[in-house]
Amino acid sequence: MTLNCKGHLIDLTTPKVMGILNLTPDSFYDGGKFQDELFALKQVEKMLDEGATFIDVGAYSSRPKAVDITEAEELQRILPMVELILKEFPETLISIDTFRSKIAKECVEAGACLVNDISAGTLDDNMMQTVAKLHVPYIMMHMRGTPQTMQSLTEYNNLIKDVLFYFSERIASARALGIVDAVVDPGFGFAKTTEQNYELLNHLEIFKMLELPILVGISRKSMVYRPLESSSKEALNGTTVLNTIALQKGASILRVHDVKEALECIKLVGCLN
Repeated sequence: MTLNCKGHLIDLTTPKVMGILNLTPDSFYDGGKFQDELFALKQVEKMLDEGATFIDVGAYSSRPKAVDITEAEELQRILPMVELILKEFPETLISIDTFRSKIAKECVEAGACLVNDISAGTLDDNMMQTVAKLHVPYIMMHMRGTPQTMQSLTEYNNLIKDVLFYFSERIASARALGIVDAVVDPGFGFAKTTEQNYELLNHLEIFKMLELPILVGISRKSMVYRPLESSSKEALNGTTVLNTIALQKGASILRVHDVKEALECIKLVGCLN
């Protein structure tokens, strides 16, 4: 499987790492840390040096019950940083973490090359059409409701079947509009309990039937630290364990805060093949 990013074919035969850059003041792990441009650029440089293929830039916190912000505020946070990153590190493959089509359009026109949408187009009717016109890869995540309501929407008839059906519908919509490169993200922590997150991980290989790359975003989430009775700051080891399992079950992209450790997972799991 490959993704076409700025004319470069990214081969996902060997899994890749997507480093997280949160520009929000209230993200669950590193909220506020990278609002300063200098700190943000240093973090980008660190992640690139450690081997990140993509840098995922987000300016809207999607943690449970996060504060809703306007489109204007999101754009004001994210667009200057995209421009700054590409000025300092021109070859960077930037993913834009947004569910708003205007944000996606402006950032891709500024040089970003992927769109990472937590809602798979369900929160903005223009998103898929916009992505199709931009000719960039589209990451579609499973979620119900919004970040403000999702934790009350965890009732499923059959979790795995329901998520598969959701993706089959979203993929069909994307294909109908002409989106060529798509990635699926099962949405760990989004409208799912801790137990449901582990059910999803335990059956992750089933999603290979969609014949698309699978992105896994588990990094330092509550599904890691709650069973361990710890915190997000202490969840690196647990994240590494679960990333290893995800790779063995078919993950093509690991979205993480800690790039070096994720690359080590990929290298060591690769030794088993």
